[in-house]
Amino acid sequence: MSAKKDDKPAEETPAAPEAAAPAQQQQQVKVNDDNVSASYANFCRVSSTPEELILDLGLNPQPLDPANTEITVGQRVILNHFTAKRLLSALSMALQRHEQAFGVLETDIRKRVVGQKS
Repeated sequence: MSAKKDDKPAEETPAAPEAAAPAQQQQQVKVNDDNVSASYANFCRVSSTPEELILDLGLNPQPLDPANTEITVGQRVILNHFTAKRLLSALSMALQRHEQAFGVLETDIRKRVVGQKS
């Protein structure tokens, strides 16, 4: 089978972005967590610069009295805003699934504390 010099094979023609998108969604990422260290956080602080979002995670030993507590930040994660938006979406979906299964999560600790009777 011979081709003219001016004819390009189909493989050399760039695919339209719409055609490439489904293939990207089907890619699987392999995650190696052999050397991961896990930590617990019940406190987070978010700050931002024009280029980055900074997420500080730590342990609040006195969640009922946050005004008089020093919190040690155990992890600082720095993300670009695109990754932060993808994280927001993933966390939102995970929390929606959790609340559908177990009920609404109350984030105001004062509303969750059961009053003690004297």
